[in-house]
Amino acid sequence: MVFMNKISSLSLKEVSITGRFWGDFIEKVRTHVIPYQWKVLNDAIPGVTPSYCMHNFRVAAGKEEGKFGGCVFQDSDVAKWLEAVGYILMQHPDAELEKLADSAIDDIVAAQQPDGYLDTYYIINGLEKRFTNLKDNHELYCLGHFLEGAVAYYQATGKDKLLNALIRYVDLVDRLIGSEEGKIHGYPGHEEMELALMKLYSITKDEKHLKLAKYFIDERGKEPLFFREETEKNDNKFHWEKSPLSYHYYQAGKPVREQQHAVGHAVRAVYLYSGMADVAVETGDQSLIDACKRLWDDVTNRQMYITGAIGSSAHGEAFTFDYDLPNDTIYAETCASIGLCFFAKRMMDMECSAQYADVLERSLYNGVIAAMSYDGTSFFYVNPLEVVPEASEKDYLRHHVKVTRQKWFGCACCPPNIARFLASFGNYIFSKSGDTFYVHLFVESKTATELKSGTFALDIQTNYPWENTILMKVKTAPSSSAQIAIRIPGWCEDYKLRINGKTVQTPVENGYAMMEQVFRKEDEIELILDMPVTIVEANPRVREDIGKLAVMRGPLVYCLEEADNGKDLHRIYIERNTAFRHEYDRTFFGGAVILESDGKRLSQEEWGADSLYRKVSEPKFEDVRLKWIPYYLWANRESGEMTVWVRRK
Repeated sequence: MVFMNKISSLSLKEVSITGRFWGDFIEKVRTHVIPYQWKVLNDAIPGVTPSYCMHNFRVAAGKEEGKFGGCVFQDSDVAKWLEAVGYILMQHPDAELEKLADSAIDDIVAAQQPDGYLDTYYIINGLEKRFTNLKDNHELYCLGHFLEGAVAYYQATGKDKLLNALIRYVDLVDRLIGSEEGKIHGYPGHEEMELALMKLYSITKDEKHLKLAKYFIDERGKEPLFFREETEKNDNKFHWEKSPLSYHYYQAGKPVREQQHAVGHAVRAVYLYSGMADVAVETGDQSLIDACKRLWDDVTNRQMYITGAIGSSAHGEAFTFDYDLPNDTIYAETCASIGLCFFAKRMMDMECSAQYADVLERSLYNGVIAAMSYDGTSFFYVNPLEVVPEASEKDYLRHHVKVTRQKWFGCACCPPNIARFLASFGNYIFSKSGDTFYVHLFVESKTATELKSGTFALDIQTNYPWENTILMKVKTAPSSSAQIAIRIPGWCEDYKLRINGKTVQTPVENGYAMMEQVFRKEDEIELILDMPVTIVEANPRVREDIGKLAVMRGPLVYCLEEADNGKDLHRIYIERNTAFRHEYDRTFFGGAVILESDGKRLSQEEWGADSLYRKVSEPKFEDVRLKWIPYYLWANRESGEMTVWVRRK
């Protein structure tokens, strides 16, 4: 495949988010999350799990005394923080924040070794062991995150101190690792470097960076298997030796082009697939394109929760098998939902198909933003669809499922990942290719970009996802014909499209309404989406959801909380034709559409206190009035039960 008109996302400098919903999230990252996380990274918040992150860099640079603290990949936390800072500075120049980031960069670069190496775990604990455990010790993962942070900061500020330092480190890796004789024939245990190298390549255009990314992808899973040889040679532990995951944990059980199913650690998997998609688009490698599409299909059609979460098992934070989607022992790591968004975006760059933006939207509105508290200072690592506090407290199999968000984690990959992702959200809304302008997500915003024939600028006004009307005003357009491709969401069964007040019928290609004409300044395009409350059921192959229903409105999944509906939510039933009332409540965490419906609660009054079983009899139900809230807002009040799926009566 040759990409004649490559689809490319608009940069953050071309998009200004003006509306409240996403604007509030990004402002929260700027004003609350970034300052809070900087304090955490410097161990400056009492009672919060120590990070040790900046301490490690100062020790490695000889600025402080002490030992290495935290996880082997602790460096990556500040790398993601710097990436978030870079994205925020692109949208909101801030001299004080830039000065703070510069000071962090000074401490980081001060730890760099003469040959370019930069990883505090080995600098502090012994450089003689570096690159001896690529499988588990995350050197290339940390480098990847730093590359992403350095690229974002350079694009925001033009400052290249960190970027140049990281390029020196990449040069070292390129000298030591690769297919050539005498090099380590290895690749990252935790994927991230692949997609990061492609970001680096996008600004350097140095073929060495593309070649190294492609090598890491091509080499993965080949026999003789590098991870096996490395483990034996260096007497490393193999933590998954007795697990059914084995080397599939690292997506290394087979070469990537032979992989039929998403396997192993879910975050690693979607980071790998994102890098594969980047390389496939850049090189036109059809075998890699086919692999990406095959793996996308497996993830999203057989291993994805209704919230866009992935990774069902706490063992290995991993995929298990098709349709295995437990709601209460779930893992669904926040980073995995973010990684799925990365993958979706890159598939959107590969071809115009609404299936990718549909999954992106589902994961955004449910799997990602649910992981952060409304005030931006506590976070979920695991994102359950069913919670009983006593079970999380007393059942080992559910102990990883927290009922309240945590201030920080010993393994803190998720909080800074949320920060960098939300700060970069403007990258996900629009794309362009030739003279075609794509609208993937419906976000109140202003954008201006260059199409093949000239400048195109569009203002969007909407209160989506609460309301169903999206008004797009053309502010500037080429003098010749151009095309606007507007996604029609998969959840929407009917819609109206108007231009300057007149209803129009346009061809729909792969889920996008294609409007081609000579656009004029002040042309108004109005999209009105049918957005009823929808009752959803799962494929019967999903054992955990047989006989259960879930509730959605537009892209949002709804849930029941104990705070509104009392305890024992497992005894709640609704009918498949239940009627819902919806109303916007401006007082509910910044404003949200709340749903109400009738329901039934299975009675237990006639059961004796000591009666555990009895001969079956006609069940008795009590009428109840149910209150449903958007899933992403759960656990912002008192601790209690929560469920997404309820029983069908």
